[in-house]
Amino acid sequence: IRHCVLLTSQANSLHDMILLLFTLQLSFQDGVVDNHMEMGKKLLAAGQLADALSHFHAAVDGDPNNYLAYYRRATVFLAMGKSKSALPDLSKVIELKPDFTSARLQRGNLLLKHGKLDEAESDFKKVLKSNPTDKEEKEAQSQLTKSDEIQRLVVEAHSSYENKDYVTAASQLDTIIETCNWDVRSREMRAECFIQMGEMWKAISDLKATSKLRNDNTQAFYKLSTIYYNLGDHEMSLNEVRECLKLDPDHKQCYSHYKLVKKLNKQIQSAEELIQEQRYDDAVSKYEAVMKTEPNVHHYSLLAKQRICHALSSRAIPVCSEVLQSDPQNVNVLKDRAEAYVQEEQYEEAIKDYETAGQHSENDRQIKEGLEKAQRLLKQSQKRDYYKILGVKRTAQKKEIIKAYRKLAQQWHPDNFQDPEEKKAAEKKFIDIAQAKEVLTDPDMRNKFDRGEDPMDPESQQGHHHPFYGFHGSQGFNPFGSGSFNFKFGFN
Repeated sequence: IRHCVLLTSQANSLHDMILLLFTLQLSFQDGVVDNHMEMGKKLLAAGQLADALSHFHAAVDGDPNNYLAYYRRATVFLAMGKSKSALPDLSKVIELKPDFTSARLQRGNLLLKHGKLDEAESDFKKVLKSNPTDKEEKEAQSQLTKSDEIQRLVVEAHSSYENKDYVTAASQLDTIIETCNWDVRSREMRAECFIQMGEMWKAISDLKATSKLRNDNTQAFYKLSTIYYNLGDHEMSLNEVRECLKLDPDHKQCYSHYKLVKKLNKQIQSAEELIQEQRYDDAVSKYEAVMKTEPNVHHYSLLAKQRICHALSSRAIPVCSEVLQSDPQNVNVLKDRAEAYVQEEQYEEAIKDYETAGQHSENDRQIKEGLEKAQRLLKQSQKRDYYKILGVKRTAQKKEIIKAYRKLAQQWHPDNFQDPEEKKAAEKKFIDIAQAKEVLTDPDMRNKFDRGEDPMDPESQQGHHHPFYGFHGSQGFNPFGSGSFNFKFGFN
């Protein structure tokens, strides 16, 4: 304040006063910007990226010509994984200070990752023509060589793709994407190669990446939706096509596909609700409608037939019982009801029906096999039934099993319990849930279990080694590993 008063007293005119006030304002702004820069640097060093970013934003606003403010902000963006935001700041740095070699080298590296090869090469060449440090010169030369190699591979990959040599093109694109891992065009082409090769899950991975790398990538969401649809995952298909319509409500392909998926999804949900309500005739009609809605995708026809079979077997028990009241020795009806009981996991009732049928038809092979199956399943159910542990049907698909597992694992994770006794009980329950998921999502182990053999029981293995033996007492399984719990929900 004293300094301000002193200077004011020295001002001899209005013009001097205005000039003085302007000088003071600039001096004050410089001080504020310096404070923001200093605080931003400290927060960046401490790893507090969001707070550091706020200070560098303020520094840029306070002095739009401060190239260091842009450079520091770009550094924070890169630390946060926001390369798109870093690029304009690095360009501004180079505009304000063309000889800032470090910024130009960083921009070249980012451009290379985004697959902008010509622009990247231009930056690397300018770095080499400036006065770089030995380290910068070595890096620029290395990246320039790599960029030239990628340029050659891009030409070869496009040629392979045009010649429909998708395996070779995918291999070439693998090498390109190792360096240009944010290159949308290369990922889109590789996704198309995977689609042509029938490797749909790999295509999904690339398309998901492109949907994030390009903000308005409606085509990626459309392709994702159609792939999921053709794989039989109507719920994921619906989710992806909705993302497309969020970006562009008038997208013709997405809107048309959305109407189809929404209709199919609604029919399947309604059919399942009818089964839960034991309205089996209505459920059968609804699943027949599913097959008419989508007659060309095998997954939906198979799902519909499976669920129709379930609905009919559930309905068969009361109908067969009515027949047997009038004709208790009807072998065919006894066999049908026994099989329906098996489907409903009522094994004791199934055994009784098969035994009764066997009394009237001793040499019937179907009765003998059905009885053995029911007895085996009963014995299995009296031990440990992995289907019951997860609360799923024996016909459950992998997706249903994983969904049930995640829900139960969250509920029974021991970390949710404080009381020692409750925690101990939860741990046992959690191990059972993890074992059930392990068995039922592995085709070989599930087949063994369905044949009456418990893959998690060392005694039932008859001396054969199984992958979890010896880790958790006689149970042979420990989902926690050693030490504290570190549970993650898996997708496989």
